[in-house]
Amino acid sequence: MDVAARKPWQRIMTSTVLETHALQKRFGGLLATNDVSLKLEKGARHALIGPNGAGKTTLINLLTGVLAPTAGRIALDGQDITHLASHLRVRRGMVRTFQINQLFNELTPLQSLALTASRQLGISAQWWKPLGTDARVLEKCEALLKQFHLDDVMNQTVSQLAYGKRRLLEIATALACEPRVLLLDEPVAGVPEGEREEIFDTVNALPADVSILLIEHDMDLVFNFARTVTVMVNGAVFAEGDVQSISTDPRVKAVYLGQSHGQAEHG
Repeated sequence: MDVAARKPWQRIMTSTVLETHALQKRFGGLLATNDVSLKLEKGARHALIGPNGAGKTTLINLLTGVLAPTAGRIALDGQDITHLASHLRVRRGMVRTFQINQLFNELTPLQSLALTASRQLGISAQWWKPLGTDARVLEKCEALLKQFHLDDVMNQTVSQLAYGKRRLLEIATALACEPRVLLLDEPVAGVPEGEREEIFDTVNALPADVSILLIEHDMDLVFNFARTVTVMVNGAVFAEGDVQSISTDPRVKAVYLGQSHGQAEHG
């Protein structure tokens, strides 16, 4: 296709699916994000870590359109999305989970997934049909319920679920959006120790073609999941490399790992 004829939203085929260039965010005199340049490759298992107040949440809010950057740019599949609305980023395949789950307590897992799957398939306007009765929606929901170990609780309301199951449902709901890029924001935050293993296993089994940026303080999850780790300190990229190099970097240990390993923090 001729470049001039290509519509603005059409993808440019590249191994880099998400990229930031010199991204900045100021809140008055505070530079919360300082010239952050980051690349997420296709199929990435990339972790973003850093001490409390490092700027990780601000960066994720910039990536998802919750905040507008002061300077710099963001590209998804080679297309500039710096000023694109949040819901349009989701449509283009960038989906986020949250530190605190964003589910509807009165719905069941089946209904929650059916609602998302229906929207994804463009049939959410058919409210005269009970949720999950469309064959395509039902097939997708059944697969997700099984994949995320929710089939035994699929008809319980979210308010009745154990917290670990709620986090699994949130990730399943994000996957129902068929993301190309999935931003996992502290998936084990607040989850009791006994329920974490199931989340670890499920996160590790996510589809290989989905590029994942994991924001996490649990180093067991980070080092078992990630192939690449970016460390943020004071709003800037402090270090980046594979798990081995980051885990043994004395500078990283001094500012983060040695101080907060195994602790649950937010920031």
